[in-house]
Amino acid sequence: MHRLPDFPLQPRGPASRACLARGLGDFRAAAAFVAHLPYGRGRGRDDLAILDEGRGTCSTKHALLARLAREHDVAVALILGIYLMDGANTPGVGAVLAAHGLTAIPEAHCVLRWQHHTIDLTRPNITALPTFLREEAIAPEDIVTRKPRLHREFLAGWLPMNLPAWTLADLWRVREACIAALAP
Repeated sequence: MHRLPDFPLQPRGPASRACLARGLGDFRAAAAFVAHLPYGRGRGRDDLAILDEGRGTCSTKHALLARLAREHDVAVALILGIYLMDGANTPGVGAVLAAHGLTAIPEAHCVLRWQHHTIDLTRPNITALPTFLREEAIAPEDIVTRKPRLHREFLAGWLPMNLPAWTLADLWRVREACIAALAP
């Protein structure tokens, strides 16, 4: 958390009001709270819902914090990166990939960037960031439609060169099985 900015929260928008209502008085306290939420999808991709649902994904956790920073005019960027997900860099997916005869597939992952620091709060035990093949800054609201679209576009270009016998739908099903394997 020390690589993140620290500032007191003011009731400037929905994210800050929701955090303040939970007794989270500054940005780092909110980041620590979010980092310790279990990994898992909620009912939708609403980043504010993770506070009520008690779980979140890389997208919803980091989007909430990026929204919180934006409400306070602090330049914390939400970064969408695409990396080759395998059993080593994403513990829990190796068996799923192996069951489909794969060693890795491209996955979209969100992190935060502040100044020159890239921060991943998806799980508290993450020690190393994956190497991104592609990355770009997105807005918190982009996790709903733009992130999945960019991910599918990347896969559509990657498939013919790497898995020509596969369809995008087949690869997406394996990806979904990998994500399901990550939830407790």
